[in-house]
Amino acid sequence: MNDFTCVVFISGTGSNLRAILEAIDSGALAGVRVAAVVADLDAPGLAFARERDIPTHIVALADYDSREDWDRALAECTGRYAPDLVVLAGFMRLLGSPMLEAFGGRMINTHPALLPAFPGAHGVRDALDYGVKVTGATVIEIDEGVDTGAIIDQRALTVQEGESEEALHERIKVIEREMLVDVIAKRARTQ
Repeated sequence: MNDFTCVVFISGTGSNLRAILEAIDSGALAGVRVAAVVADLDAPGLAFARERDIPTHIVALADYDSREDWDRALAECTGRYAPDLVVLAGFMRLLGSPMLEAFGGRMINTHPALLPAFPGAHGVRDALDYGVKVTGATVIEIDEGVDTGAIIDQRALTVQEGESEEALHERIKVIEREMLVDVIAKRARTQ
């Protein structure tokens, strides 16, 4: 199999990025290569990429005069690596038309709820507040909406009685990472 090239976007600790890199190391993502990691701030997770000599880029919204200028800068930065797939792995910003036009159909994102229920930045809290007994994680294709893209995969888990938002989110992250690796592997095999 030829290299299947990914550019990974992060905003935080990089636990999803780490899962991808570990899956590459273990052979679970044979033929997959992370060509670059892009963040919207100096995210702690960039260290995982730097340890492996993977190029990192910080493209901060505050550095641009407009949201569209920022989106164009993201598209230009990403385009340098000609990715087969752009993976939002905990990236906490919406992408605009320059990214959608350049990489539409080749961008995926994870969400810590069973979409279409509980979209947005607080999916875990919103699910708990609603009183669900089952929640989970979703991988979607990115479109112009907030967590409205086509559902690629979902995995469910049962909410434990009295479970805190933090504890539930940690359990969701485990299935989110597994599912993200599985989706990337499937995309790489079918390329």
